[in-house]
Amino acid sequence: MDKSKKGNELILVLNPGSTSTKLAVFEGEECRFEDSVEHSVLELGRFPTVWDQYEYRKALILEFLGDSDVALNSLTAVVGRGGLFNPTVSGTYRVNERMIADAREAVAGEHPSNLGAVLAYGIAWDFGIDAFIVDPPCVDELDIVARYSGMPEIRRTSLVHALNVKATARTVAKQLGKKLRETSLVVAHLGGGISICAIGKGRMVDVSNALSAGPFTPERAGGLPTVDLLKLCFSGEYDESVIMKKLVGQGGLMGYLGTKDAKEVEELAAKGDERAARVLDAMIYQIAKEIGAMATVLKGEVDAIVLTGGLARSERITEGIRARVSSIGKVVLVPGEDELEALAHGCLRVLRGEEEAKNYPETVEGATAEL
Repeated sequence: MDKSKKGNELILVLNPGSTSTKLAVFEGEECRFEDSVEHSVLELGRFPTVWDQYEYRKALILEFLGDSDVALNSLTAVVGRGGLFNPTVSGTYRVNERMIADAREAVAGEHPSNLGAVLAYGIAWDFGIDAFIVDPPCVDELDIVARYSGMPEIRRTSLVHALNVKATARTVAKQLGKKLRETSLVVAHLGGGISICAIGKGRMVDVSNALSAGPFTPERAGGLPTVDLLKLCFSGEYDESVIMKKLVGQGGLMGYLGTKDAKEVEELAAKGDERAARVLDAMIYQIAKEIGAMATVLKGEVDAIVLTGGLARSERITEGIRARVSSIGKVVLVPGEDELEALAHGCLRVLRGEEEAKNYPETVEGATAEL
């Protein structure tokens, strides 16, 4: 195979999750193969940290691919999902030792995606090819004024579904007949976590941090009344680990209704469960309110409001949001998220010379500026 020929690039894509690693092989823009390697919860439980799962996951992935018809020795590159690193600018990155070290140390928190870079690098090393990541969750393009929290000891940071947000923004910009750098969008990624981003001239100039701000979600508490949260933390009833679970994992729909399945909540509401309907409407209300806030960041100059992610498949949720925000601008639905495709396309842009690979860490203007 001529690896340099446009359209013939053979790319292995890896997306590690909590109990599986999704993988695909793309030939150019076309997906030739897609599957998922399942990981036993019991097996994963043997490892003290996410990082310690590396060899186990790599061996299973190679065994799985070895049983497929994928010609591993014909690969052009390997691309993995980016992890929780130090703040960095948007783009496609060549995996380097600093990135791997930061993933190992979990500098911004433990998460299965921290394995994406090292899995890509380890497999690429075996075949003498390059390894990349694309738009990790730590992409930080905030304007300096968006970094102020109101307390000097705490600065606002960006932690969002950058991969899907950026890929979706590119798609919508193309639909509008514009380049991404020419567009102003509010993009709401709606899933287990929710990220709502103001994109000004292609940059995510302000965001609702998907772990600690914005609307509540199927499993996260979102932004909370801080004084009341402080009282809860010092009540003596809960330790730090319990509070963290209440914030992430057992908040939102899960906290109110005991399920994080939004479809199940919709079904309960449709059957006349008034509490389920009210909680669901409250989540929709908060999403719409945050979209409105991001529209003010763009001074009301919004080319489109984009709803993406798994929850964007729900007519009740999307129509509920549309009813509240359509006066701001056109609402565009891009339901679901194709992270594997977004990773492959980010890698292709570099392989084809359309974009230059970045070297981690890329300095983020304002990320460490004195506030």
